[in-house]
Amino acid sequence: MASHTARFSLAALWGWAALCVGFACRAQEAGSQDPLQMQHARAEWLKEKHDRVYYTKVFDLSGLPNYHPSRRLSGTIRQAGSNYLADSNLAKYLEDGFRKHHPRVKFEDDFKSTFIGMAALYMDRADLAAMGRKASWEETQAFQRVFDSRPVEIIMATGSLDVPGWTWALVPLIHADNPLTKLDLAQLDGIFGAQRDGGWNGNEWDPKRARGAEKNLRTWGQLGLTGEWADKPIHVYGYNLNYHFPRDFADKVMGGGSKWTESLHEFSNAAGDGKKLISAGDLLVKALAADRYGITYTSVKYMTRGTKTVPLAGSARGPYVMPTLETVQDRSYPLAREVYYYSAQRPGQPMDPLVKEYLSFVLSREGQEAVQRDGKYLPLTPELAREQQLKLDGAGVAATGSE
Repeated sequence: MASHTARFSLAALWGWAALCVGFACRAQEAGSQDPLQMQHARAEWLKEKHDRVYYTKVFDLSGLPNYHPSRRLSGTIRQAGSNYLADSNLAKYLEDGFRKHHPRVKFEDDFKSTFIGMAALYMDRADLAAMGRKASWEETQAFQRVFDSRPVEIIMATGSLDVPGWTWALVPLIHADNPLTKLDLAQLDGIFGAQRDGGWNGNEWDPKRARGAEKNLRTWGQLGLTGEWADKPIHVYGYNLNYHFPRDFADKVMGGGSKWTESLHEFSNAAGDGKKLISAGDLLVKALAADRYGITYTSVKYMTRGTKTVPLAGSARGPYVMPTLETVQDRSYPLAREVYYYSAQRPGQPMDPLVKEYLSFVLSREGQEAVQRDGKYLPLTPELAREQQLKLDGAGVAATGSE
């Protein structure tokens, strides 16, 4: 596989992102290296990031259940994980809302990064792990070694349409000249994936998710294009496979498989002029705009005049849906993403009643109104909220690994 950028360690990558995308770039653009001005720029950047409401649309949440506490609880809930709960008002809105019903409950929050969430759980430093992505196989295996069980996994919100960092929807992009009018997930699998012996269904290997090489799609003609396009190879651009975007894409598109097309061109964040960060999304879309026969997946926020997206369907039966705020929130867009809470529970033991009660609040109408008020993630649909509540209600079964 070809790589179009230099390789960086993950630590350097995230360090650069924090430095260049945030307050440091502002101070640099202002021509200042003064420590006090740098500190002031950082404070301004953090406040803007924290308070900004990206989405003001009010979704109808009347189908969600109102929260009715069975009894008044007390105690402390320790949370760790995603910094995006601290980089916004969401944690405050949720915690304040819960304390209206349970005023003696306290919260101890350590929201530094999704990467610390699961570790905090199995090291008994948190009761809840907030994660902006699904827990990885490695994280879940480490948890299972400690607890002899799987973590309780609850989807607490739908990701954004296009807010940077807030688990944005995955969107296929093609060149603006491309006459293709629609795509489905099986076609994306054929384009981005390769023949495989199975795929991951959660943390279980499933041979039923295998597919053969005959389903590989390597020319535009195989997608129904004619004329000059019929024999042109599909040039595939994507994120370096160390990112979590490829795993989310593979889970939703490739049956949890990890075999990508042999022609994948990989991109990573890189340093541009003046050492400012250039995101991988910008880089791969720039490459796509210069290649009529290319395709990629990223956020719709990276789409440029030289690129476009097309309606996407879960299967060839349709419906084919464009990525909009409404279709991501109502989950009709197939590549909407999820935000998670994870909790620990030992086999045969009841779930911590305080943690369980808080998660029920998060899934309620009041909890999802807090998500909507914050204006970055999107509130759950009634159907998805009910599915998550059923998981909570049967958490003892989930903890044993039984079906």
